[in-house]
Formats: sequence, C-alpha cells, structure tokens
Amino acid sequence: MCIRDRYQRRVHGEISEQFKEMKTHKEVTSSRRKQRRAHFSAPSHIRRKLLSAHLSTELRKKYSVRAMPVRKDDEVIVVRGNFKGHKGKVTTVYRRKWCIYIDKLQKTKANGAPYQIPIHPSNVTITKLKIDKDRNDLLKRKAVKAIQKGKGEKYTVKDTALTPD
Repeated sequence: MCIRDRYQRRVHGEISEQFKEMKTHKEVTSSRRKQRRAHFSAPSHIRRKLLSAHLSTELRKKYSVRAMPVRKDDEVIVVRGNFKGHKGKVTTVYRRKWCIYIDKLQKTKANGAPYQIPIHPSNVTITKLKIDKDRNDLLKRKAVKAIQKGKGEKYTVKDTALTPD
C-alpha cells in the first residue's frame, strides 16, 4: 500500500484493522510531529535521561545495566562518526545543545585557537563511570529492575550446551 492510499483512507475515514490496533496507550501520542516537538523542547531534567550512552561490555557485566546518563568526568570512547576510536574524559554535558565535549577531542581554528568538537552521547560508549552515592543508587535500582524483568538471562548454560543427536 503506497503512502497516497494510506492518506486517502485516513482522510475518508477508512482505517484498516491493522492501524486500529497499533495504538496501545491513549494518553501518549503516536504522531511523529508531536513526538519530535516533545523531544526537542524537553526540559533539562528530561534531557539528562535522553543524553544517555551505552556502557562497555565489562561495565555491563559488572553492574547488569545497559545504559546510563552521561556526566562530567566519565571516561568514554567514540564508537561512531569521524572521530571513531578517540578516548577521553567528558569535560562538559551541554544539555541545551544535545551534546557532550571530550577533553582530548579538539580542532584548531584558522587563527590557531583550539575549539572542542561536540559529540552526541549516542555515539559514545562509557568505559569508566564516576561513581558517587546517587549514581550508585541508580545503578542498584536499574539492576534490580533488569533482574525482575528477567533481562540478561535468556539462555542458561544448559540451553547453550551442544548435545549429540
């Protein structure tokens, strides 16, 4: 079904059963335009969560958590983009610009002055966390939720063992 056909069916009130069952939550919109508006006009305390990054495999095994909000003094490695492979410590989390700045990631301007390059947190992986009391509590809460949902325990050793036929 092409886009024009879908549009005509929606305009004329002929919505198929497939589209009727897609919406599950009545209070939350499924409109792309409204989702984008909510995302880009999000307040600072919500942007903190949106500016999260994945943890490295070692940290993921240690804490049983997949991702955490990035903060100053975390050590990260860039895994996407032109600066892939660069490592460094986060110097600033700039919520207004949706980016982070890494200490060793900079270029020089024509006059010789250095400037830092903004990187989106989804393009980095956290390799070392700066742990304080609040962050430790958050890690514990997230780990408990993961265990309750049964995440990370999809297969047991018995399931993966090769058995002769």
